[in-house]
Amino acid sequence: MFDFTKKVIISSLLLSVSSYADYKEITKNEIAQMEQLELFKRAQIKITKAYDTGSLYVLNINVQGNPDEIYLTKDKKFVLAGDVIDVSNGTKVTAPADLTGVRGKEAFVYGQGSEEYFLFTDPECPYCKKLESYLPQIANKVKIRVFYFPLDSHVNAKDLSLYILSQKTNEKKIAAMFDASENIEKAKATKYSQGELEKLEKQLDEQIQIGMKLNVQGTPTIFDKDGKNVIWVNLLEKYGIEVK
Repeated sequence: MFDFTKKVIISSLLLSVSSYADYKEITKNEIAQMEQLELFKRAQIKITKAYDTGSLYVLNINVQGNPDEIYLTKDKKFVLAGDVIDVSNGTKVTAPADLTGVRGKEAFVYGQGSEEYFLFTDPECPYCKKLESYLPQIANKVKIRVFYFPLDSHVNAKDLSLYILSQKTNEKKIAAMFDASENIEKAKATKYSQGELEKLEKQLDEQIQIGMKLNVQGTPTIFDKDGKNVIWVNLLEKYGIEVK
């Protein structure tokens, strides 16, 4: 898109990147000041949101209509393009996802707990199925809004997603989620009316588009209520579950 001079400072930054809990959203006045930096003016970079991680700034930007994410050092002398990895947990440092308008668009809600999460899953993904195998153990602690994001590499994922979405109650959708691997032939053989199929495909496409907007690139992807990405193994460990 555009080139940035590579500076050999990333290794030192990685050692001090803070956790999501320390992220502070930058004010509009501060954003306006950042946009006056010479590089930003020359490349016509507009900052849509910015966060202070403690060690550097994470910037959501727009360049000639194209969204991107870059990093700015605290002294505002260097811009970093590419991934920055938190050495404490191996996760990519990224701005929280904007979950505005996402609630209510999920396929169904799982759990009766108070801790809210957003899960993007593929019914044929082995890691998703591994996660799902532990969910009954935390059902009373979490409320998970489940979205379907079938990957092209899984040949039955779309059929299974449509089959799960076609179930008439929340309970039946949950049961179909857990039994997905046994339902492949049933899902492939299910016949829908033209109107029902169009409705289901529209719902599935909406969930896929939401995932793409939130930069979901694989499954399972989990966000907490604040839009912060959560590794599924870490989520289970939070509730005392050891993944085996």
